[in-house]
Amino acid sequence: MGSPLRYLYLGCGVLAALFMAAIALLVLASIIARWFGWHVSGLADYAGYCMAASSFLALAYTFGHGAHIRVTLIIGRFHGAARRWAELWCLAVASGLACYFAYFSIKMVRVSHMINDVSQGPDATPLWIPQISMALGTTVLAIALLERLIAVWRGASPEDDAAGVVE
Repeated sequence: MGSPLRYLYLGCGVLAALFMAAIALLVLASIIARWFGWHVSGLADYAGYCMAASSFLALAYTFGHGAHIRVTLIIGRFHGAARRWAELWCLAVASGLACYFAYFSIKMVRVSHMINDVSQGPDATPLWIPQISMALGTTVLAIALLERLIAVWRGASPEDDAAGVVE
């Protein structure tokens, strides 16, 4: 059946795809504006924000589909209990790093909001707004890694990389 959180991961994946489409639209708008000799400031900045959002929001979704670069070159050599313990170790380290990254991403958004930090571009976008996607993406990745760690700890097969995939 899969994880009850699979819809959270799918939702982040859909948002990542929407931000990727927004990148294409912003680049297209920039090209068309140049053809007509117009200058629309901020398009490159917003395309950059969309690229960051797309990258971070896709993290948990790609993890759930087994599409992340992994250490299977080493782990694949283990079998049975050794494979399970190696997988648990890797998931524990990855979960710890993801939780650390999520904590500081959330803290960065909070501080940016508190000090009213704005972009250096002509639009002066409050930076906490585009930073939210990074905080959300890293938090959902941490949740996905912790969920997988618990699943393997409780006996799920370490070879089943796509445990939370929505079909």
